[in-house]
Amino acid sequence: MGVHIQAQQGELAETVLITGDPLRAQFIAKTFLEEASCYNRIRGALGFTGYYKGIRVSVQGTGMGIPSTAIYLHEMIHEYGVRQVIRLGSCGSFQPDIRLKDLIIVMSASTDSSTSQRIFPGMNYAPSADFSLLEKAVLVARNHSLRFHVGQILSTDLFYHPDPDAWKIWADWGALAVEMETSMIYSLASKSGVRALSLLTVSDRLGDDSYQLSAAERESGLEDMIRTGLELLMD
Repeated sequence: MGVHIQAQQGELAETVLITGDPLRAQFIAKTFLEEASCYNRIRGALGFTGYYKGIRVSVQGTGMGIPSTAIYLHEMIHEYGVRQVIRLGSCGSFQPDIRLKDLIIVMSASTDSSTSQRIFPGMNYAPSADFSLLEKAVLVARNHSLRFHVGQILSTDLFYHPDPDAWKIWADWGALAVEMETSMIYSLASKSGVRALSLLTVSDRLGDDSYQLSAAERESGLEDMIRTGLELLMD
């Protein structure tokens, strides 16, 4: 039993969908899974296990940011034997050709977080997605005629940066969008031999406060991304 996930052994599936927002985890479980049962409520980090088209899968809320995500992912891998992790999240776009609700399939994630430097002092580590999951996600998105983009993103520690133009250097160097978790997910997955992929829905655009989804839309209006993630479970 973990410290922050107090489930019994066997209550988590080998594949877990993770979301920053625990209410999104609850929405996914209630809307898309059959026979879903709640295995965790500690600190409001809701976790559920159920079945999607006969395949057992869990969905876990992790909270926002790299430190929180690292705690839950560590426990899922090392306490419960999780072998595949798919993040279903939201992001802010850097590039003008990326629209609201577009899907971003994350190939790699840069970060400004000090956590990477604590692990790799004086070095830079470049965590990336599991290629088989990434390739499959591209095929699913194409088959469903979704607007999607594949590339690198930024995982940041600062949602409210004191320099309003700090994001522009990342845009100039080709990053597609910004969020707060994927770099650590890919790093821990690589270290532990776990497959991982991050799927993101564009919820806003940097530099344009009028161009964003509502809180309600971010919680439950991301169905294309959710279905894409769930379809990755299918052979």
